[in-house]
Amino acid sequence: MGGSDSCPPRDSLVEVLAAVEHERWSHWQRYLHSRCERTADGSLVIPAELVTRWEHQIVTPYDQLTDAQKESDREQVRRYLPIVEAALENRDTP
Repeated sequence: MGGSDSCPPRDSLVEVLAAVEHERWSHWQRYLHSRCERTADGSLVIPAELVTRWEHQIVTPYDQLTDAQKESDREQVRRYLPIVEAALENRDTP
């Protein structure tokens, strides 16, 4: 983890999870930007159909999402899960 080896275990875990979160956010931003129209001043315009779809997803509880939408969320969890599992295993080890 480059220079953070002296961090307490919790701080190290936060750094590892923060790196995964940044990658998730970066991936989302690349996708979002690819779907938008860039204007002359450099700003982005999100197509109305995507705004409508995403606003619906924002207010929809997980158990009411489509299977495809749930799978998208699961894909994100799979990025974090090995880190969380390892942290839990290490917590239980003296």
